[in-house]
Amino acid sequence: MAFTTPALPYAFDALEPHIDAKTMEVHSTKHHKAYVDNLNKALEGHADLAAHDIVSLLRTAKTAVPESIRAAVVNNGGGHHNHTLFFEIMAANAGGEPTGVLGDAIKACFGDFAKMKDAVKQNGLTQFGSGWSWVVYNPTTSKLEAIKRPNQDSPLMDGLVPVLGVDVWEHAYYLKYQNVRAGYLDAWWNTVNWKAVEQKYHDAKAGK
Repeated sequence: MAFTTPALPYAFDALEPHIDAKTMEVHSTKHHKAYVDNLNKALEGHADLAAHDIVSLLRTAKTAVPESIRAAVVNNGGGHHNHTLFFEIMAANAGGEPTGVLGDAIKACFGDFAKMKDAVKQNGLTQFGSGWSWVVYNPTTSKLEAIKRPNQDSPLMDGLVPVLGVDVWEHAYYLKYQNVRAGYLDAWWNTVNWKAVEQKYHDAKAGK
């Protein structure tokens, strides 16, 4: 069955003033949709791969996907999963600091929340060109880590599980912030839905 572009779980203007409505509309209905459409096109004639869910497809992209379509699957499959997570972990009237199990894990792995924010921001600022700044769960160490990846490369391809990610492609912020990526990264924290992030952390620990 073909992959589909999920609808945003909130209105385009729900994240104002931190992320503008036009950016959210274009990001979801144009950019995300293009990744989904191109992924489906790449998988035409590969029913065995198309039957996978997006997580298992990306986890095996380096080994199970034929070289002839691997780049298309990595770029567009990664774009699909990355954007789905990104949109899911944001919400209106969100932000603040994580608490509970997730808050404790952040303190254990980074020292405190401020240090994690700094690591995410620095990875976002130093990612040359387009890419993502991530907080991932590493099943090998059972710890959270801050990493960056270029383009639409998914941490899933490296055996890591993304629980929080911020898009630093220019299409994610340029209409409002122009070239000031730092301003976007600072404002973005006001949109983070920590309940959604904590659920992804629980799922990652459970091996989902």
